[in-house]
Amino acid sequence: MSKINLKGIGVALITPFKKDKSVDFDALGRLIDYQIDGGIDYLVALGTTAETPTLTRDERTEIVRFIVERNNNRLPLIVGVGGNNTAEIVHELKVSYFSNIAGVLSVTPYYNKPSQEGLFQHYRALSEVSPRPIILYNVPGRTGVNMEAETTLRLAKSCPNIVAIKEASGKMDQILQIIAGRPEGFSVISGDDGIAFDLIKSGGVGVISVLGNALPKEFSEMIHQALAGNFKMAETENVRFTEAIRLIFKDGNPAGVKCMLSELGYIENELRLPLVAVCDETKQQIIEELERLKVQVIDKKS
Repeated sequence: MSKINLKGIGVALITPFKKDKSVDFDALGRLIDYQIDGGIDYLVALGTTAETPTLTRDERTEIVRFIVERNNNRLPLIVGVGGNNTAEIVHELKVSYFSNIAGVLSVTPYYNKPSQEGLFQHYRALSEVSPRPIILYNVPGRTGVNMEAETTLRLAKSCPNIVAIKEASGKMDQILQIIAGRPEGFSVISGDDGIAFDLIKSGGVGVISVLGNALPKEFSEMIHQALAGNFKMAETENVRFTEAIRLIFKDGNPAGVKCMLSELGYIENELRLPLVAVCDETKQQIIEELERLKVQVIDKKS
């Protein structure tokens, strides 16, 4: 099993759509280049921010193939493979396309509300078949179940190819417990842009970011300063993003960051139901915040 370096900032890529709601691969290509030129450290495909539940299996396969080709090994690529049917995910891990893919991000099973033992057995089953290292993804606000620190540490210590967790529980005491008890080589990644700085100060390795879609250069610089131990400079930068982070989640994710990217010229502001675009008030606030941050707008046609 190859090693994977998760230090720094990964970006949970959105899926751009055209006005007819088909996948906009031209816009996705622009976005990938924008991320890489902006200095991020790795790409994350088919996460929550990608509206993955609304993508067909064929679309998911095609999106991953496209990202692999466009990325051309410039950055490590992590792909989301998760769900609430363990047997189905085990099968997907056995048959899916993993060429030039560095790792798998797998969310805790949602809706079923498994016990802690169920979560452990689920991830152990995935670890036994996965051809790539696995990053656990704990996001109870979306899944209805919190994976407790004891379960995370049990998996980290008993499954060698479970190498990290993306923690989006918002429970700092839980996250600190994982950092304190983790085995060597196990990474703790912030799943929330808003606490990424604090988590890095406490021993985390970075963030899988939503805001990075729109502000890769600016947010990367803050994360890299924090990781270098330049906390005073990083904290000053971090404060600049407080309002932008609030706005991109105000009407739900990825509606906020898609609005931001649309205003910057990278994509059409299109989502698939049941998600809808941000309201007019939020859109205006996003426009004003981008002006305040002085982020450069491009011409989509270029």
